[in-house]
Amino acid sequence: MDLIYLVGVLVLVLSALSVRKLSIGFVLRSLVTWALIIVLTVLAVAHRHEIGALFAAASTRLGIEDQQVDGETVRIRMAPDGHFWARVMLNGVERRMLIDSGATITAISARTASAAGIGESRGMPVMIETANGTVSARRGRIEKLEIGPLRTDDLGVVVSDSFGNLDVLGMNFLSKLHSWRVENKTLILVPKAGASDAGTDASIAPEPEPRRRVRRDDI
Repeated sequence: MDLIYLVGVLVLVLSALSVRKLSIGFVLRSLVTWALIIVLTVLAVAHRHEIGALFAAASTRLGIEDQQVDGETVRIRMAPDGHFWARVMLNGVERRMLIDSGATITAISARTASAAGIGESRGMPVMIETANGTVSARRGRIEKLEIGPLRTDDLGVVVSDSFGNLDVLGMNFLSKLHSWRVENKTLILVPKAGASDAGTDASIAPEPEPRRRVRRDDI
């Protein structure tokens, strides 16, 4: 039935082209052009986070400041991909991280974990529900995470090869702040009063233990 359907569509297309008297060369060029457009669109959607990270890195090299510090507050402009990317120090190693309020816990790639010296637990892996299905990950802890003047110590994370090159700051970091909001396409991160003066954590609230199954979107 599928073959009959395709043949029928082909007959209709050829009939329409014959009526318009278009050349075969023009038809072939049009088909190739549309095929390329479809392929590029699919690739752009599939790798939107990696593309966003490249845009953010290029902005930094060109001197276009997308992350600013105002006193103890950090302001991050929305990237061209519609997301917010932060320059983060993980145990002294700089990474571009996607800030995602839909992620229960901070998630990092195995490559980033290795570079920052973040060890993985030897216990049972956790199962992470992502937009592309369920993946297996290991728990770990970041000794020190910094975004400008914002700092938190001993932050729980999940680590997996399945994340590719994507690193995500989740709600277990955002919940340590006094507040966070978006104004005029700018994400504003505000620390708790006295947190920076104490020189320790962005929050004095204890961090909850991650559940066996945590929600993680858009990985």
